[in-house]
Amino acid sequence: MRFMSFVTSAHAGPPTAELIEAMNKLADREIRAGRMVDMGGLTPVAMGAQVRIADGKLSVIDGPFVETKEVIGGYAIMEFRNKEEAVASAVEFMQLHKDFMPDWEGTCEVRAFAGP
Repeated sequence: MRFMSFVTSAHAGPPTAELIEAMNKLADREIRAGRMVDMGGLTPVAMGAQVRIADGKLSVIDGPFVETKEVIGGYAIMEFRNKEEAVASAVEFMQLHKDFMPDWEGTCEVRAFAGP
């Protein structure tokens, strides 16, 4: 089954060099094992845009966004046999954050892709 994990946090700064190194090692292992399909970090919201529909009108808003409390910082697309494996992978990934950025707070959401 294919799963997407994405990390959200209110933390504004980039990850530490140590965390980046640890994440790269984990990603390399998962790629070699054939589980990681794609992954990436995202640029700050100040560099983004939102396309939205409100009150029947379509608009484009350049970042930064006024109401941003938590931001998606990155994602991974992985192949696992089941949800339990996907959650175990997310726990391992989040443990890296705890180990290398102890004050960091955030969430890793894991969701299966819909359909075959």
